[in-house]
Amino acid sequence: MRRQRGSHLGLMLLASQLFQMGLDNIPPVTLAVLGLNVYLYLFPAAPLMQACVSVQQAYWFKDWRRLLLSPLHHADDLHLYFNMVSFLWKGTKLERRLGGSWFLYLLSVFSLLTGVVYLLLEAVLTELTQDQSYSMACAVGFSGVLFALKVLSNHYHPGGVSYVMGFPVSNRYVSWVELVLIHVTSPGTSLIGHLAGILVGLLYTAGPLKAVMKKCAGFVTLNGYNSQPSGYYNSSGYSGTSGGYSGNHQYPPDYTTNYGSSYTGGLTEQKQLEAAIRNSLYDRGQPSQNEAPPPYGFHLSEEARAEDIRLRRLRRFDS
Repeated sequence: MRRQRGSHLGLMLLASQLFQMGLDNIPPVTLAVLGLNVYLYLFPAAPLMQACVSVQQAYWFKDWRRLLLSPLHHADDLHLYFNMVSFLWKGTKLERRLGGSWFLYLLSVFSLLTGVVYLLLEAVLTELTQDQSYSMACAVGFSGVLFALKVLSNHYHPGGVSYVMGFPVSNRYVSWVELVLIHVTSPGTSLIGHLAGILVGLLYTAGPLKAVMKKCAGFVTLNGYNSQPSGYYNSSGYSGTSGGYSGNHQYPPDYTTNYGSSYTGGLTEQKQLEAAIRNSLYDRGQPSQNEAPPPYGFHLSEEARAEDIRLRRLRRFDS
């Protein structure tokens, strides 16, 4: 059933960003995943209260499908907008670096593991505090996956600097700084969901996850599902009038050439987000408050409010 709430302002802003960037300049996996998120917002596979993930619903009641549904559903159109604008920048940059097949594989693993780590953290907090509210807290949205992708992006640029609230922060630590700032400026956000994303990113960049993924991919290759050598992934070339190319090329997952600047005009992530706000949000309204929050203290739209606050601060410092 199609959603009717709100003015769909976020969808219009997202469409504006897509056309400003140019559909031909967005790699296919990034564009497809973004399209899937938009489709599931308009035609959800389940109501939000049946899509969000929590220890109570996933583990106690054995509703494991929530691990698949929760990252692809959003509480409102602005929640979707902020997450997808961030994903556009990260996805374009990382897909060009890693190749489409590996990036899709990475997104699938990150989406699933972020939910698993979230459940583990909430279960540990429940045991340590004897507070059952941690097990009932439900999370939804792509924010955890975005934090994992941010860790990965920063891993490839360890010497770079990002500006947070106008202060320079090493890319190595910027994810942790943003995690704390979002929680401080908006205490109702799902801190554990964001932390889960960071931990998944670290499992890939500094832990065993990358090696395990390569072994799994090699196993599939050896069993005849992929004719490419183990550790290499076929990325179909992209065509278009702006910065495109055609043909098939093979890149290892750690291919170091940075194509991101050709699709972002050389702008950093912070500048991309600031530009999005300047172009689209001068007269933005507030999210619809018509619906009452679901029970059990679910965290359904807190990420969007936190991102909104952060982006408003960026505008202020930019001006």
